Amino acid sequence: MTTEPQRFEILLVPEHVKNRSGAPRADHPLRSAVVEATGRTGASGYPRYVGEGMEADIDPATRTVEAVLVDGSELDPGMTALIAPETGKGAPGRRP
Repeated sequence: MTTEPQRFEILLVPEHVKNRSGAPRADHPLRSAVVEATGRTGASGYPRYVGEGMEADIDPATRTVEAVLVDGSELDPGMTALIAPETGKGAPGRRP
């Protein structure tokens, strides 16, 4: 049995919208997708997750998106991919 999360919610946010600490704000995503583990490792060396038009390599230890494709393409300049904050209910992001 793996200890890595089997599901994450990825948020696509514009880099120019920052919070007070200077990090991109996750509370106003332009798009989101729940991705599930494929059991494979991506080119970056991190586990691969796929779903809802997104394919991502995610470091589960740091909850960092290391590589992402959206609808088969790389992110547009000025966009960043973040992992949604955990809700504490066992589900990713804001989804029950």
